[in-house]
Amino acid sequence: MDSSVPFVLMLLMCSSIIVEAQLKVYDLRASNLPTVILLTTDAYVTVSSGSTSLGKTSVRYNDPNPWWEEEFSYFYAEENDMLTLEEFSYFYAEENDMLTLEVWDLDLLFDDQLGVCQRQLKVGTYQHDCFLTKGGTLHYTYTLG
Repeated sequence: MDSSVPFVLMLLMCSSIIVEAQLKVYDLRASNLPTVILLTTDAYVTVSSGSTSLGKTSVRYNDPNPWWEEEFSYFYAEENDMLTLEEFSYFYAEENDMLTLEVWDLDLLFDDQLGVCQRQLKVGTYQHDCFLTKGGTLHYTYTLG
């Protein structure tokens, strides 16, 4: 009976390793964003998984077809690890978490939300096109592995 305890502990450790995953969101670009009274969109994208904010892109001014260079990579972090809020942050991503990308138009008083893209995460690499409610399309790729 005692010999089964190490096996059970090893099984528990392995099962927790399986659900730990790296999430990478990249190749964000938009096409045909709306133009309002001769002004083109000053667009940026916010990225989150569940309730965790992963960051936001830079603003692309006066561009109805912007492309963002930013790549968001996130890993599992152990308790007491040092975390920095620069381009890389750390959180726990797993399959079936909800990935949310919001496209915004930067304005003087209040930024306008152009649309929200939500996708349930699955292990692997996927490219998606998301049609925005106020016009245009967001294209992006993510990898969970």
